[in-house]
Amino acid sequence: QVQLVESGGGLVQPGGSLRVSCAASGIIYRGDIMGWYRQPPVKQRELVATVDADGTTNYADFVKGRFTIARDNSKNTVDQLMNSLKPEDAAVYYCELDRPWMAPPAENWGQGLQVTVSS
Repeated sequence: QVQLVESGGGLVQPGGSLRVSCAASGIIYRGDIMGWYRQPPVKQRELVATVDADGTTNYADFVKGRFTIARDNSKNTVDQLMNSLKPEDAAVYYCELDRPWMAPPAENWGQGLQVTVSS
């Protein structure tokens, strides 16, 4: 069983930066994909960014050029630096560990943390 513990987030002014971090406990496999999703108010959860064990990243169009995701395989952590934040980036951010190699595929989620972008 994988547990994901998130930290960071909080309140920031528009144009500011925040970092969110996620630490995974348990056995982490090379085929696991780690990433961040978010759920804005009254909207569905959406993918923000993912990274595999080789460091290959995937970003949603709305964060490209502003967010950077990084994974540390030795520590089983994934960080996301969020720059040039906009009010529409406000959401609950969730860390996710995906196991597409399992049959059936498995997902693990953190509890989520709030990011508020407001002046």
